[in-house]
Amino acid sequence: LSGLDPAQPYFQGTPIEVRLDKSDAEFVDVIHTDSAPTIPNLGFGMRPAIGHLDFYPNGGEEMPGCDKNPISQIVDLDGIWEGTRDFVACNHLRSYKYYSDSIIYPDGFLGYVCPSYDLFKEGNCFPCPEEGCPAMGHYADRFKDKVKNEFTKLYLNTREAKDFPLWRYKVSVTLSGKSNIEGYVNVALYGTDGNTKQHQITKGTLKPDNTYTAYIDVEVNVGEVTKVKFLWNNNWINPTLPKLGAATITVEVGQNR
Repeated sequence: LSGLDPAQPYFQGTPIEVRLDKSDAEFVDVIHTDSAPTIPNLGFGMRPAIGHLDFYPNGGEEMPGCDKNPISQIVDLDGIWEGTRDFVACNHLRSYKYYSDSIIYPDGFLGYVCPSYDLFKEGNCFPCPEEGCPAMGHYADRFKDKVKNEFTKLYLNTREAKDFPLWRYKVSVTLSGKSNIEGYVNVALYGTDGNTKQHQITKGTLKPDNTYTAYIDVEVNVGEVTKVKFLWNNNWINPTLPKLGAATITVEVGQNR
């Protein structure tokens, strides 16, 4: 039984007989996309974990792409009716859009077990444990035999428009060079199944021999990593032509460690 942002008003905090609960089926998975308080935030969805697996994409409250201005949202790619509904209840309706995308992407939407979204963003709950991570949506039930008795909260990020899934990688870059430079470092991943855009690893003072780590959510599952593109820039013309390189770059895949 899959709960797509089950309703908060009149249901949250009520006895389990009148709302969705893990006792309703052998396996209950829940996607929370609009769990901010109804007052004053107009959140339509329930906040507490109530199933065997509870997924909180993007933290479960505000979905990327739902803060577009009303006009661009109402004249939506999917048509005026879809756009109007999104304008009224965009976060709430993201749950079924994620679910329908999950059917097409069996390896997408991996949920990471974590105490909070802030800890997830910091990378504290990366990579997946030995038994792997469950996938939010249609294929969540593949994980039903590994579920523990207590409530399990899972976090992940999504894109702001179709197609929604993102894949999480940990990238560590150790710099080489002769002097400190102000600027930024970008990395792109190349693999057997595709390539990513450039993603920023760090920004500010770049110190040779220092290692900089970032957790990036990329728009394609690259498969086996075959190449990493490294780019640095300091956005201004420097007559001393400073040189900076990458001594090592380490990429860790969330899914299979």
